[in-house]
Amino acid sequence: MLAIENLEKSFDGQRILEPTTHEFRSGRTTAIVGPSGCGKTTLLRLLLGLVEPDGGAIIYDGTALTAKNAEQLRHRIGYVIQDGGLFPHLTARDNVTLLARYLGRSGPDIEGRLVQLAELVQITPEMLERFPKGLSGGQRQRIALMRALMLDPPVLLMDEPLGALDPMIRFDLQNELKGIFSRLNKTVVLVTHDMHEAAHFAHEIMLMRAGRVIQRGSIEELLASPAETFVTDFIGAQRADARLSS
Repeated sequence: MLAIENLEKSFDGQRILEPTTHEFRSGRTTAIVGPSGCGKTTLLRLLLGLVEPDGGAIIYDGTALTAKNAEQLRHRIGYVIQDGGLFPHLTARDNVTLLARYLGRSGPDIEGRLVQLAELVQITPEMLERFPKGLSGGQRQRIALMRALMLDPPVLLMDEPLGALDPMIRFDLQNELKGIFSRLNKTVVLVTHDMHEAAHFAHEIMLMRAGRVIQRGSIEELLASPAETFVTDFIGAQRADARLSS
């Protein structure tokens, strides 16, 4: 469904993403993880067509992403960012349905999809009539997920979607999202700096450093057979942070 071939990107002469090839398997969740500045968010923005690569290709279901077809292909991609990125002047309902209405989808189709998604993410009809400032952080993220899923895209991209939430809300939403991902059977690519979150969600983890993918695999594979000392050090540092914060 989604693949990259020798994808690379530089800004102002600095290589942000080394040539990278990978296939994101359908129906599975891939977590891209690494320290700040490693290139993980740039990779996600490349997948969405918000940044143009210097070389290589992004392939969606056999079609290469180009400047000409980027807008059309984005309709097959859901996108969720930290704190939701909702329009503050629109109600939750209008945020969720904005693109569907712009594309001329019928009223009954939009309403039917809205009901399905509200049930999926546990949002009440009353919450849909609120403006974003009247929703909690967790509710805003649920609304953002509804918006991303409104057109039923086969691919879902998420950039630090839980990073702005307090620990208790984040923990609860992590568990809910994992169940949602399982039920939807979509290709999910999740960017996070948190290895614990990556291990919780992902079938496969891509650990990055300085624009390069250091290792790919399950958390068990990264722990058992680290490709280099950075893998062990990164996981160990996150474990230490967890102990200090507990």
